[in-house]
Amino acid sequence: MIEQFDAPRHYVFLLIPGFSMLGFTCALEALSLANRHPSGKQYYDWTLLSANGRPAQAWNGVTVEVDGGLEELHREDTLVVCAGENAVEGSTKEVLAWLRRETRKGMKFGALSSGTYTLALAGLIAGKRVTTHWEYADALTEALPQVSMQETIYSLDGRVFSCAGGASSMDLMLHLIEEDYGLKLVEWVAEQMVYTAPRDRNSAQRLTLPSRLARGNRKVLQAIELMRAAIEEPRKLSDVAREVGVSTRQLERLFQTVLNTSPSRYYIMTRLERARHLLRQTDMTVTEISVLCGFASPTHFSRAYRKIYNLPPSKEPSAGGTLNRLPD
Repeated sequence: MIEQFDAPRHYVFLLIPGFSMLGFTCALEALSLANRHPSGKQYYDWTLLSANGRPAQAWNGVTVEVDGGLEELHREDTLVVCAGENAVEGSTKEVLAWLRRETRKGMKFGALSSGTYTLALAGLIAGKRVTTHWEYADALTEALPQVSMQETIYSLDGRVFSCAGGASSMDLMLHLIEEDYGLKLVEWVAEQMVYTAPRDRNSAQRLTLPSRLARGNRKVLQAIELMRAAIEEPRKLSDVAREVGVSTRQLERLFQTVLNTSPSRYYIMTRLERARHLLRQTDMTVTEISVLCGFASPTHFSRAYRKIYNLPPSKEPSAGGTLNRLPD
């Protein structure tokens, strides 16, 4: 049976300019479809807000009408911060002050995609297990190391929830609907969405290596895990090979067979990918990033970066913000 209720549960969506339309639509549609249940009951209602009360524009240029600005909320509300590429730029002092003030009322609150940035800037998720889109995870971890960054599609920690955005917003909302009204309503909504296999919170954001590599290879996977765990202080390939139980030459052959590349190239590409995320999502200097990504010098880093991306790291376009103004 679907849990009984006295009144619809109210969600408040704060739309930060440049928010992800896909993530927002997936979340809102889940609530909308719940209201189409044959019971005829209205399970949810919602309010859309922007910082200034004017229509909010998503990253793809679509403009969404809102119901108001930074209005007073109630303890029973559920607050959802929706953001995208320009999360930090849109997280003004007024928005952050409003978030701190309203969440002190004890409501459940969370974020879609890089809305986690906004919560971090407001100082609301220190010590919490959170999720953001994989592109932003490195920058947020560097700026707020006390946050426990999860690589899963969504996270729950007390009254705080967060997800990677995109289609994962559906998975998160289905979980929240189940908490509110039970599994029967979730099953009905999922069928309406033609979403026959909702994922749980432990699902990975990106395709697993075994999926991408067909049959996969345990030794290669172990080596990759060791590499990813040692970005700032890269390990010698001979040490990696020894730890996974093969010779360096065997490791070279395995990588060539499974990934069609050498372990040394894979390692440096992993480090450069992280560097690119930090360049685009923070205002760290090239020197700082070169250290964090394990390069001997900024010159070495710039040379490697230019070789792969055809431009020096100093010319990498910014995504529009920095996490370095996080509160103390």
